[in-house]
Amino acid sequence: MQARIDAWVLKHKASGEQWNQSAYERFLRDIGYLVPRGTPFQISPSNVDDELAKRPGPQLVVPADNARYALNAANARWGSLLDAFYGTDAGPPETGGAEKKKSGYNPVRGAKVFQYAHKFLDTHFPLRDGRFDDVTTFEVANKDGPVASLNLVLSSGKKTTVRDAAAFVGFNANGSTVSSVLLRHNGLHVEIAIDRAHSIGKTHPAGVSDVRLEAAVSSIIDFEDSVSAVDAHDKAQVYKNWAGLMRGDLASSFTKGGVTKTRRLNPDKSFVSSANPRGAPILLKGRSLLLVRNVSLHMYTDAVLLDGRPVPEGILDAMVSALGSLHDLSPSKDDAMRNSRHGSVYVVKPKMHGPEEVQFTDRVFGAVEEALGMKPYTIKVGIMDEERRTSVNLSECIRAAKHRCIFINTGFLDRTGDEIHTSFHAGPMLPKAGIKAALWRNAYEDQNVDVGIAVGLPGKGQIGKGMWAAPDAMAKMVATKAAHPKSGATCAWVPSPTAATLHAMHYHQVNVLDVQRTLASGGARSSVSDILVPPLLTRKLSEKEIDYELENNVQGILGYVLRWIQLGVGCSKVPDLENIGLMEDRATLRISSQHVANWLWHGIVSREKVERVFRKMAVVVDKQNGRDSSDPLAMSNGYNNFAYRAALALVFEGRDAPNGLTEPVLHRFRRMEKAAQSGNTRARM
Repeated sequence: MQARIDAWVLKHKASGEQWNQSAYERFLRDIGYLVPRGTPFQISPSNVDDELAKRPGPQLVVPADNARYALNAANARWGSLLDAFYGTDAGPPETGGAEKKKSGYNPVRGAKVFQYAHKFLDTHFPLRDGRFDDVTTFEVANKDGPVASLNLVLSSGKKTTVRDAAAFVGFNANGSTVSSVLLRHNGLHVEIAIDRAHSIGKTHPAGVSDVRLEAAVSSIIDFEDSVSAVDAHDKAQVYKNWAGLMRGDLASSFTKGGVTKTRRLNPDKSFVSSANPRGAPILLKGRSLLLVRNVSLHMYTDAVLLDGRPVPEGILDAMVSALGSLHDLSPSKDDAMRNSRHGSVYVVKPKMHGPEEVQFTDRVFGAVEEALGMKPYTIKVGIMDEERRTSVNLSECIRAAKHRCIFINTGFLDRTGDEIHTSFHAGPMLPKAGIKAALWRNAYEDQNVDVGIAVGLPGKGQIGKGMWAAPDAMAKMVATKAAHPKSGATCAWVPSPTAATLHAMHYHQVNVLDVQRTLASGGARSSVSDILVPPLLTRKLSEKEIDYELENNVQGILGYVLRWIQLGVGCSKVPDLENIGLMEDRATLRISSQHVANWLWHGIVSREKVERVFRKMAVVVDKQNGRDSSDPLAMSNGYNNFAYRAALALVFEGRDAPNGLTEPVLHRFRRMEKAAQSGNTRARM
């Protein structure tokens, strides 16, 4: 299909025709790129956990090859709002004595942090009288039943309570002393921990030692874009960690401040029910619901050989993901540590191009279920809407897996890479900021939500949005990321547990289910025609604009590829040209490499200029990594190491790379790097 699109575009350009959008769309229908939209339907997955079906909230994505990160994500179901405000720029300005100390606790900053937390509580759990700043004591009346009620004593001596009595759902107490209060709003819980003997609690008038938010309701354990797994050894580590999570016994030890710590999966939380203190306790999951993202259909792996040949990596991932999940489905597993309380396995599938590939995935999952003795449709599928042909046929893609689909998600970064590659010959692309603001982008984001609502995802699954890439810019995230729940998205990706805690505030601010009901009655907000308009350059760029765009792209490519090739790190915080750390994975690499390749092909930049900028940015990236040209690992030391060569190949081979994907080049050079590091000269050849 891509070859036919390229040929059509080149033929019409050669004839001197202006871009004809209607003719282009007719052509796409003729070749089957655009498929007819069938009759309306509703998805029908069964046994879906509430975290996906009914609980809007933040979602984490973490590399499966790092056990510590995977455990951090699994345990990010609950996060400290006090810690999030104290440790980031989302909290008080570091002025007037409120600075973060290099070691130890600053009570001046801590007092201001409490003001931020009180404001959150005042907004979503307002008191009948007074504010949380004035609370000196938490009391629970009728702790022994039949129905308990919450009283708060103010500094004036007056007693008050929360305005919405239904928001108080549980508590814990040591004798007559309340040790925690459980509140609920928009389906998410907030725990106020109370301990006057605690180092933090003793600084608060009411002894509040923490305010814990239910945060990362779900997390994706990633086998794909955020990992560097290029051979059997790497894949074994990925699979081992997933199996450990599904067994519930994964552990990771590390040293911090001279002290060795071991991280394990958190247990569930237990509270006395305010509605029936004498009855069964409220048990809340202490961990995120875990999904697993498999690799896509285009890669092969020699981790397993069939008749001496590599096998499709996505099929191997499907089998081993499900095999590991049998631990979680086992009747003998402790229910308190079970991932899915409804007996399902959740697999996110990326980079599928159109309904046929989704249908193929559905068949693969069915074959895996049969092989492992699972009930049909035990394995659910999350469809990443990150490839152009899937976007313009999204409804039919979902139909192809309507009994499994529990998730759709816009992936703007990969989607942009595929947009550039699909329309590569149509002309030079806008600068990246222009592509992001172009007509197709908003149409794509809006349609994803509209289609998800139309096929019945609300109440059955998630509609998701993409990553916040700047982990140190939490104030900006808090100020802007409410746009995702406001758009009707039930989840949106964040880069860290701290970010999940802060983003959780947006789901108290916005009732996503109400937004979805409003959108359902409003009709479609976009058209496929809008999505198909290529983001082509329509004006002459200045040399300054060209230089900035090229240097920005190349610096990002080199900064990411260096870590991927030399360290085997698939996702990390990489400084940009302004030294702002951004979470980078293969999706951002795909955009940058395709963008430079496109400009090179259309003569916006020359090969000589690209090579010159690569050398210049190699020096910049080496400096950002504390290296100079004398360092054997520096890219500027000869401009010929595997990382530098891989970065060049991504650009100079970009036009011919299938769908502009980066994996084949990265895998090739990472394997050479590993062979070199092990001294295996033969494997390096």
